[in-house]
Amino acid sequence: MTTTDNTTDQPLEGGAVLSFSDLDVKFNTEFGRVHAVKGISLEVKPGEVLALVGESGSGKSVTSTSALGLLPRNATVNGKINVAGKSVDTMSDRALRKMRGDDVAMVFQEPMTALNPVLTVRTQMVEALELHGKAYGTDADAKAIELLRMVGIPDPERRLFQYPHEFSGGQRQRIVIAMALSCDPTVIIADEPTTALDVTVQAEILDLLRSLKDELNTGILLITHSMGVVADMADRVAVMYKGDLVEQGSVHEVLMQPKHDYTKRLLDAVPRLGSRGETPPVAQTEGAKALEVNDLVVEFHRAGKTPFRAVDGVSLSVSRGEIVGLVGESGSGKSTIARTALGLIPAASGEVAILGEDITQMKRKPLKALRKRVGVVFQDPASSLNPRLPVGDCIAEPMEVHKIGDKKSRRDKVAELLDAVELPRSMANRYPHELSGGQRQRVSIARALSLDPELLVADEPTSALDVSVQASVLKMFTALQEEYNFGCLFVSHDLAVVDLLADRVVVLKDGKVVEQGDRSQVLANPQEEYTKRLLMAAPVPDPDEQRKRREDRHRFLEEVGESEHGLHISPEAPSRKRSVPGPDSGAGMPGGV
Repeated sequence: MTTTDNTTDQPLEGGAVLSFSDLDVKFNTEFGRVHAVKGISLEVKPGEVLALVGESGSGKSVTSTSALGLLPRNATVNGKINVAGKSVDTMSDRALRKMRGDDVAMVFQEPMTALNPVLTVRTQMVEALELHGKAYGTDADAKAIELLRMVGIPDPERRLFQYPHEFSGGQRQRIVIAMALSCDPTVIIADEPTTALDVTVQAEILDLLRSLKDELNTGILLITHSMGVVADMADRVAVMYKGDLVEQGSVHEVLMQPKHDYTKRLLDAVPRLGSRGETPPVAQTEGAKALEVNDLVVEFHRAGKTPFRAVDGVSLSVSRGEIVGLVGESGSGKSTIARTALGLIPAASGEVAILGEDITQMKRKPLKALRKRVGVVFQDPASSLNPRLPVGDCIAEPMEVHKIGDKKSRRDKVAELLDAVELPRSMANRYPHELSGGQRQRVSIARALSLDPELLVADEPTSALDVSVQASVLKMFTALQEEYNFGCLFVSHDLAVVDLLADRVVVLKDGKVVEQGDRSQVLANPQEEYTKRLLMAAPVPDPDEQRKRREDRHRFLEEVGESEHGLHISPEAPSRKRSVPGPDSGAGMPGGV
């Protein structure tokens, strides 16, 4: 491939700021050649959001990474890639480094992996500005402060000198967006930028990206598996399946009148608020409840500081055969309550009773015996399964720890559980890294059920899964719950998933219960302002309905006297309209960044 340092070409007026023509990517591996992307053509225009959707392995991330020239050496790339009028496939390494940031920037899914935890935000932002020759010294500080103010970080003069861990998840994502904007890129690639965020924070980030598109005329390639996010953000949609581009069109065409069977399957798999309708309440069984929490207080002590109260006087219960959804934003205390219920975090005061036994006063040995009757499913199956053990041993491990049965009976139980979670029995001999994310989560559920638990604690068990995989796991979860009749505390920030599964819902805010009751009562007719705000922020896969929901949410926030941080363009900074030639067409960011 011929490389060049020529970077003077400019996009034509109204032309694409990012385009792929017959892009074809193959990887040479020890198992043979993998055809990841199969001759696709796409383009993003100034001020446009193109959503690239599809499940894991469809080729979305390979496509976006090729635009940055970051594919590994074992990749064979054919076709043409054009960024801001520059041909990526003929660039030298030096020209590619200059292009990244100057012309194209990336916003990643998890901001804590994009930010260096041991460097202040100032150090990281100023480094980007100085590296690309945009500003130096005090000028760079001033530009960094203006960028933080622009993306809605309060008190940026002070917070610029803080570390990433001192910001919330949504604020960290705003910082990553500010860094992406620091060099005035023509196009932003946003790879699942809201997947790890709460619905309210997600809504704020989407508002911010929408403002950037409108005010700065930035082209955005949005990679996501959330059809609600697509409906909220996209102008056009492209659907990928196994490396092929199977459908593309306007957001209305693809979401409301899909033509390809795969697109239809994706949309059918999306859980929707209110789709379940009325359901009869769970019959109350005699005897002790599966879980009962009364006036629970959990505090975290820090040297020389007042204890931080993470859970403050929470009371809730889970009956046998009942699923209780625990919802709220990050920091509301959901996971802390779940871990306290498992005996992993001590309670400062209050009572946590599992099957009628108060575990807050229990010694280690009887607590271990009680844990035989409790199962747990964590959010990330990859980190909860031992990578050195085959799947069969992972599932059998709780039985070995609690000395249940002999080797043959455990093997039989593993086979029975693999059948129950709809995995082939041959999977018992494979290792976790050989499984997909959905398969690993099924293995985690099988392991949680290996001791026939009477209580199951599930902490965000489907949030990292593709929509169709999530749908099949949730369907299986419902069937297993009916078969095994365990009580379940289901922790989630996805209200549509909770609506699909739960019998009752408990809403948390800042460690306190703000509302609880039957699912249909809480989610269809919320009484508390906070619950209403959560529900309004949940996106739906219908562009027209989503636009109305967004407008209703903004109106509601104005009525209650709140405003969420959005884009703040300084008055002296002209909007950048790249498609319109003129003296201000390269005016850039506030402060001249």
